[in-house]
Formats: sequence, C-alpha cells, structure tokens
Amino acid sequence: MRKSLLLLYSFLILSLFSVFQCSESDSGQETLSSKVEDLPWTGDEKTIPGALRETNPIASPEAKKGGRIRIYSHQFPKSLNYYLDQFTTTARIFTSLYEPLTAYHPVTLETIPYLAKAWKISPDKRKFTFYLDQNAKWSDGKPVTADDVLFTYDTIMNPKNATAVFRIVLTRFSKPVKEDDYTVSFEVKDVHWNNFNDLSSSIFILPKHHFEGKDFNKENFEFPVVSGPYKIVESKKNRYIKLERRGDWWQRSYPFNKGRYNFDQIVYKVYNEEAVALQAFKKGDIDIYPVYSAFVWVEEAKGEAFDRNWIAKQRVFNLKPIGFQGWAMNTRRDIFSDKRVREAMAHLVDRRTMIDKLAYGEYDPTDSYYPDYYFGSEKNPNPPVTFDMKKARKLLEEAGWKPNAQGILEKNGKPFQFTILDRDKKTEKYFTVFLEKAKELGISANIDTLDLAAWSERVDKYDFDMTWAAWGSGVFKDPEAQWHSKYAEEQGQPNLPGLKLSKVDSLIDKQKTEFDLAKRNSIVKEIDQLVYKEYPYVLLWHLPSTRLLYWRKYGQPSLPLGKYGDESFSSDYWWYDEEMDSKLKKAVSDKSSLGEYRTEVKWVK
Repeated sequence: MRKSLLLLYSFLILSLFSVFQCSESDSGQETLSSKVEDLPWTGDEKTIPGALRETNPIASPEAKKGGRIRIYSHQFPKSLNYYLDQFTTTARIFTSLYEPLTAYHPVTLETIPYLAKAWKISPDKRKFTFYLDQNAKWSDGKPVTADDVLFTYDTIMNPKNATAVFRIVLTRFSKPVKEDDYTVSFEVKDVHWNNFNDLSSSIFILPKHHFEGKDFNKENFEFPVVSGPYKIVESKKNRYIKLERRGDWWQRSYPFNKGRYNFDQIVYKVYNEEAVALQAFKKGDIDIYPVYSAFVWVEEAKGEAFDRNWIAKQRVFNLKPIGFQGWAMNTRRDIFSDKRVREAMAHLVDRRTMIDKLAYGEYDPTDSYYPDYYFGSEKNPNPPVTFDMKKARKLLEEAGWKPNAQGILEKNGKPFQFTILDRDKKTEKYFTVFLEKAKELGISANIDTLDLAAWSERVDKYDFDMTWAAWGSGVFKDPEAQWHSKYAEEQGQPNLPGLKLSKVDSLIDKQKTEFDLAKRNSIVKEIDQLVYKEYPYVLLWHLPSTRLLYWRKYGQPSLPLGKYGDESFSSDYWWYDEEMDSKLKKAVSDKSSLGEYRTEVKWVK
C-alpha cells in the first residue's frame, strides 16, 4: 500500500511488568568483533566523480572508525527486504546494504553521484541516461553493471512479487534499455518534476547474479552479496540484528565519505514494549533512544544518569521535514459530508488545553498541512482554528443539526452520532476531552479501539467515520497522493478523508510539470490553503525538533543530525570516542558527574 510509506504509526503499549526481549546472554549480541580494517584501495583517483572528491560539509574531520552503536527497534521486522516490507528498521538496514544510482547532497540537496557517476536528461525531460561508476563492485568482487539495473526493474515490476508499492513509481517508465555494460537509459511516459528522483534515488539496485532464478518473496533475511558500506553478520529473531562495516566497500576511499559510516558494528536491538526498552536504555543496553512521547521526555527521562550528565537529553532543531497529524473525517459518510460539520468538529477541540495539560506543553498547534514551510520568518496565511463552542453550535445549526426534546442533535429524524476508530489506548485521553465537549452540544460518539492490523484493514477500505492519522513529509513536497480526487476512492491511498476539489486537482496537475522549486512550493502553499478551508482533518499539533537521549560516549558533527536528518543520521555520521567512553565509565564507577553538554542544538543558516 502506498500509504504505508507515509503513515507513521504510534501504537506501542506501555507496560511495567514485562520481561526483556534481549539479554546479555544472547550469543554474540554484546560481543564486539575485532576492529574492521580497511583494505587498500587500488583504483585510480581520477575516476572518482568530481562531486565525490569534495569534502562532505556535514561530516566531522575528527571522526574515527571503530566501535559500536546499539539502536532500539520496537519490533522484529517481518522481512529485511525493503522491497517487501517498508518497516523503519528494515529501511535503515536495507539501505546500508544496497545503493541507489544517485543521492542528495546533505546541504544543497543537489543530485550527486552514487552507483551512477554521471547522467544525462533529455531536453524534453522524458529520457534519463545513467553512466555507472566502473569502480562499483559487489561484495563478491563482481562489477555492478547495467544488467543489475535492468534486473532490479524487472524484479519490482513482476506482478508475482510483493513489490506493489514500488511499482506505482516505475509504471511511469518504459522498460529500461541497456546501452552498454555500464550505461542504461529510461524513458518516461508522462513528464513529472519528481520522475528523475523517484527513479535514481529511491530504487536500490540488486545483484542479478545472486537473486536471479530465486523466489524474491522468500528473500527476507540473508543477503550475502551487497554493494553498500555494511553487511549483516548475525541476527536472532525477536532479539537483534547485527551489521558490520565492510572494509572492502568500493567507495571507502572517496573523499566525500570521509567521516561517514564510522561504526564497525551497528546493532538493532528489539524490545516489543516501549517501557521495557526505556528501562533497557537506562541500564546501558541501548546507546541511543529517540523520544516520541511527551510523557517519556518529561516524566521518565530522569534519574542519576541524567542528573550526572552520563546520558545526554538533547533537543535538535534543524530543517527536517515535518508532517502533520490529526483526526481524519470521512467525507464519504453523510455525517461528515458537510464542510460546516467538519469545521464545527475542529472548533470543539481545545488544542491548547490538551497540549498544556495532557502533553506537558511540548508541542505547537498545527495550522497547515505543510507546517515546516512556516518555521522561519514566513507567516502562515491559514487562520488558527480556536476552541469555540458557540461557533461550533452555530455551524451545526446552519448545517441542519438541531437539538430535540432530549437535547440530542438531529437532522431529518436521525441523531448526530458517529464512531471514532482508534488503534492506541494512549490516545483515548485526547478523544475523551473532545467527546465531553461534543456531548454538551448533543453529539453522541464512541471509541472503537482495534489492534494495528485490524485498524489498518478498516482504514484501507475507508471503513471509518473518524480516525487518528499521522503523516510524514519530504523536503520536496508532492501533494498528489494525499489530495488528488482520483485517489479518493482507490483503496489503500493516503486521501483518507476522500476530499475531492477540482481546483486542487488542477493545481496538482500544474505542479507536476513545474521544475522550479520555488514556484512548485508556491503551488503547494496554495493547495494547502484550499484544503485547510475544507477541514478534512481536525489538525492537532507537531514537534519542531527531534528529542534524543544517548549515552555520552560518541563524537558528533557540529550539528548532531545534519541539516535535514532525523535520528538515523547518528549511525551514518557519529563515531565511537574511546576517550569519552573511558570518562563515562569512570564517572559511572565513581558516581561522579561528567561535564556540561549542549541540551539544545539549532541549525543556523
């Protein structure tokens, strides 16, 4: 499902009485293998693409190779094959094993080489030709060739493979053509500004000589032939997955990669319950812990390790894309088909009180479907929706909903009643506050809480009245799947409310062929204003920073998460600092304090 790439689930149930899923006795789990030694690179420096001969402006020149970082994963992946399962941990691991044709520069966002050393785009933007870097090798020493690119395309497009999410993108392209062993070209059927990036930086190339003839749907956990900087060396179901840095990675001597991929070992440790994982982190069994809960940040991130600065509690502000979360109202249902009713629901939500009383004042109210456009000096043109019972009552009356003798709102003899479809007991407290206000106006509503699988199945079929959904975002905004009318009835798409606006459709179609970023952003802002006025969601709140907890034994670049990065940046750019670790161990042993650190870090343009 396309929406599985975007929808961010918040479904971990707290428990204080569960046993650990990992333990020190797990074979190999806590044992750091011998230091990985880089093999001499015998290539010709003149063959390194120009952009990769430059210094990486995000990486630190002080970074060192070695050591380990242990990262929390809230469940063991169904598969480590990202083409088959788009789980977050799967994505992080798979993209450490396999590589795309191009990448984004971490500061300018310009396209830079990866497996492709160069490319050519036809003047009409319909043909893309890629020239592979002939230094690129698979881990078994065989070269990466055009045959591998064609095989990857064929694998994704094979309807027998569970790769439907990626087929959506590739259906815009004709079958690629092998020009020679290291040159491949693609032609696109329809012009779109994101065609090149969807192809070059989102598709990870597979080794034909390893996967050919196998049932791709069964290729889930063993990937002995890779091209990326890491390889899988060990995994135990429901416990951990261990990666090891490759000392023979083909790009190891490219100057742009100096200061990147520093850890000799990356361990993803699995804890099925958040409360258990947090206790494991506090014990030192996990090294880095991103915090998504205000309760955890305010109430749980306490104790001696925090008081003595052994653990850093750090907010990082950068230009990471921010999505939105809110309560989707299904306009396919009669009760929410009237815009006035949807607006009334928004006015019944006391966001400020919810944030202050239930979320410790940690968040900012969201008044845009693209809130990160307005984190700087630019003013948000959308007027904030305030808590206003009087206005909500008036809107409902205008929509034909009037109280009967018992005070229950009715229209055409039918009471105003609906069901909220939920997937997380922790969110019920927010719905409860809303339902109390709704009841005062004569609205009857209840909450139906399902497990994630059942919730997802219902939402995919748009079988709900109202539900909580949280969406991610990208640096380059593409509003089509979220708001275009053609996705309102197609199951499993992100247009959950079923919004259909011809003006928005026209703007989306216009945006598709606009290659100027500033103009494209301007169109998206116009779309945002139109959608905002339709109230498809009760918009809630967002966090303009990333909250991190980590044990202080790591070196970092000056900006810990880069310009656009999230917590995954740590495994790519941080490094194990032996001196810091020695100081930490001594402080823990002596019950003494470590020095101060930056509790708040901000990107400065």
